[in-house]
Amino acid sequence: MLERLFKLQQHGTNSRTEVIAGLTTFLTMSYIIFVNPTILSGTGMDKNAVFVATCLAAALGTLIMAFVANYPIGMAPGMGLNAFFAFTVVGAMGYSWQQALGAVFVSGCVFIVLTVTGIRSWLIAGVPKSLRSAIAAGIGLFLAIIALSNADIVIANPATKVGMGNLHSPQALLAIFGFFLIAVLDALRVKGAILLGILAVTVLSMVLGLNHFAGVVAMPPSLAPTFFKLDIRGALHTGFLHVILVFVLVEVFDATGTLMGVARRAGLLEGTQYKGLGRALFADSIAIFFGSLLGTSSTTAYIESASGVQAGGRTGMTALTIAALFLAALFLSPLAASVPPYATAPALLYVAGLMLRELLDVQWDDATEATPAALTALAMPFTYSIANGLSFGFIAYAVLKLFTGRYKEVHPAAWCVAVLFLIKYIVIG
Repeated sequence: MLERLFKLQQHGTNSRTEVIAGLTTFLTMSYIIFVNPTILSGTGMDKNAVFVATCLAAALGTLIMAFVANYPIGMAPGMGLNAFFAFTVVGAMGYSWQQALGAVFVSGCVFIVLTVTGIRSWLIAGVPKSLRSAIAAGIGLFLAIIALSNADIVIANPATKVGMGNLHSPQALLAIFGFFLIAVLDALRVKGAILLGILAVTVLSMVLGLNHFAGVVAMPPSLAPTFFKLDIRGALHTGFLHVILVFVLVEVFDATGTLMGVARRAGLLEGTQYKGLGRALFADSIAIFFGSLLGTSSTTAYIESASGVQAGGRTGMTALTIAALFLAALFLSPLAASVPPYATAPALLYVAGLMLRELLDVQWDDATEATPAALTALAMPFTYSIANGLSFGFIAYAVLKLFTGRYKEVHPAAWCVAVLFLIKYIVIG
């Protein structure tokens, strides 16, 4: 049955290798079951319900990837997208989390249409490599300021906007310890380094009496507080148009880049074509749709899936294993509830650092490429908004190319996105 479903021999693998690969990927990405509830609960969402929604969305999305695309890729609510949801849409813009879920739902519907019609490929082709790299790096910087704030290492300062917190506080010291532990373990290629760092800080905080131990295993909490609580009508308000646009753009670039990168590493290439990439893109789109119904931010493909591919994963059986482990994680809700924000902060900061390496692909010797890229990356943390970073970057790219006489280098898709963002600033502000 497994051979018929996943074509193991054709891909040069076997069931034992696929299971090991699935376990490897799960260990490297399972930090999301602790981080995502911490981030989204800041919007007023029930933390336990978000935990369940995170596990279910990850399991469902990964199962779709397994059986529809036969790809060895894990899915889960995306880092960066959850920060945009919580800190920009709800925190800075003042919308309700129900409206934000509605925006995720609408973006999922748009995403499906873009994928089925082939417009997604057109959009991807239209965005210059420098901006793609800057988007990933900017999200990394945005995650970094959130992480440092959660650890009380960076605080508000009326004179300088931001300032150094109290590094003698137990929370800051534990966060610093957790960061170095994750970095050392990852450098030593220890599987699940990020997860181990989160758990180590959580246990230490309990030993020091800073945090309450709620247990490890229990029946899953109720999903009712977030299930089908999305406000689609509120999401279709004019002020939400650019929010939906940002969700779609980040989903397009992040997920597609991950899918193509992992597929290449897994040897899923026929010449220059990716085998089953269309089905993988469709599976990715469907996962966003269902995640919003469950009550979590956009679900996306995880680059950590490359660790499973490195361990030999080549088919959807790897993804099936990942999905089964996310379902098993549903019974760890007491442990998830025991994890404080300063325990997940080191994980956020470490992931942020990894994302900054994308800046290597920016054409720094070309001002019309480098300037928009720099604006994109810098505007995200300094305006506390991924949306502003994207809009600054696209508008700057179009303007610089136009007034240097290189407008022919701008793809029609980039012109469209730049104009949409410009209209947003003129009409909405």
